[in-house]
Amino acid sequence: MKFTKMHGIGNDYVYINAIEERIDNPSELAIAVSDRHFGIGSDGLILIKASDKADFMMDMYNADGSRGKMCGNGIRCVGKYVYDHGMIDKKIVTIETLSGIKTLNLTTKRVEETPGYQGVDNNGKVVCAATVNMGSPIFEPKNVPVNPVEGYAPAKLKNLMDINPVKDVGMDAEERIAYRMPIIINGRGDLPSNVETYYNGTCISMGNPHCVVFIDDTDNFPIEKVGPIFEKNSIFPEGVNTEFVQVIDRTHLKMRVWERGSGETLACGTGACATAVAAILNDFAGDEVTVSLLGGDLKIRWDRQENLVFMTGPATTVFEGEYTSLEYK
Repeated sequence: MKFTKMHGIGNDYVYINAIEERIDNPSELAIAVSDRHFGIGSDGLILIKASDKADFMMDMYNADGSRGKMCGNGIRCVGKYVYDHGMIDKKIVTIETLSGIKTLNLTTKRVEETPGYQGVDNNGKVVCAATVNMGSPIFEPKNVPVNPVEGYAPAKLKNLMDINPVKDVGMDAEERIAYRMPIIINGRGDLPSNVETYYNGTCISMGNPHCVVFIDDTDNFPIEKVGPIFEKNSIFPEGVNTEFVQVIDRTHLKMRVWERGSGETLACGTGACATAVAAILNDFAGDEVTVSLLGGDLKIRWDRQENLVFMTGPATTVFEGEYTSLEYK
């Protein structure tokens, strides 16, 4: 089975052309290939399939075998794969996902402009980056999904589904708490079991459920303890990706992410988009911001008039090979 290992700022997946390769059990295969000791090593598996709605379909699976709806870093690499492999010869590509159809605008370079490049190319050109129309952020609790915590809401809490992304930014600080909800986490780790820890989280879906939490210091935050508690918390019926974010200034955010099904990863594209939207709603940032993740930077722009989020970042091929293990069923 032929595969390509690719990453978007460190968010790495194993990519397979499922138009040509037959994959009988993608969940078990995802677990096998993702293992960093006994497999190829990745955050998951992405299958590139034919689509009757778009140019191609992206079918993704997390490292634990669970199926994902959308991955912003992953979809940029899908665009690079189909272009570099000559499956398409245009720079605007549509990709069907479980979160809808996404449009990519590909940036290419000639091979001679990329010293040392030894991968496949499309008539001497390769994709180096892509801008993705990630669609509209979703705030309605039932559609994130998140079950608001009753009894802990601030007096002026505004129902999340009433947010108008064009008009409601710029309200005073007391009203802006409308965009946050208290997350009640039972004590874990060094805390007694009867102690509750409180976080303010902004809950947004960008095709995947996200809870964005603003903190003072991402470098020293115990994400390995707190992340799993968010992921499995009962208020998130489908689990959640949690972004812990430090505001550097109004144009620059620093973020670490705990992804459901994968743990802490070097990057999360939908998470960076959710982070930018949350920062804008909470008046921490302007409409265009750089989000620095462990694996690198993404440029995020929220067009509030159209209510669309655009993400720009690199896509990189690591290596190609053939997977021969028969240990998965």
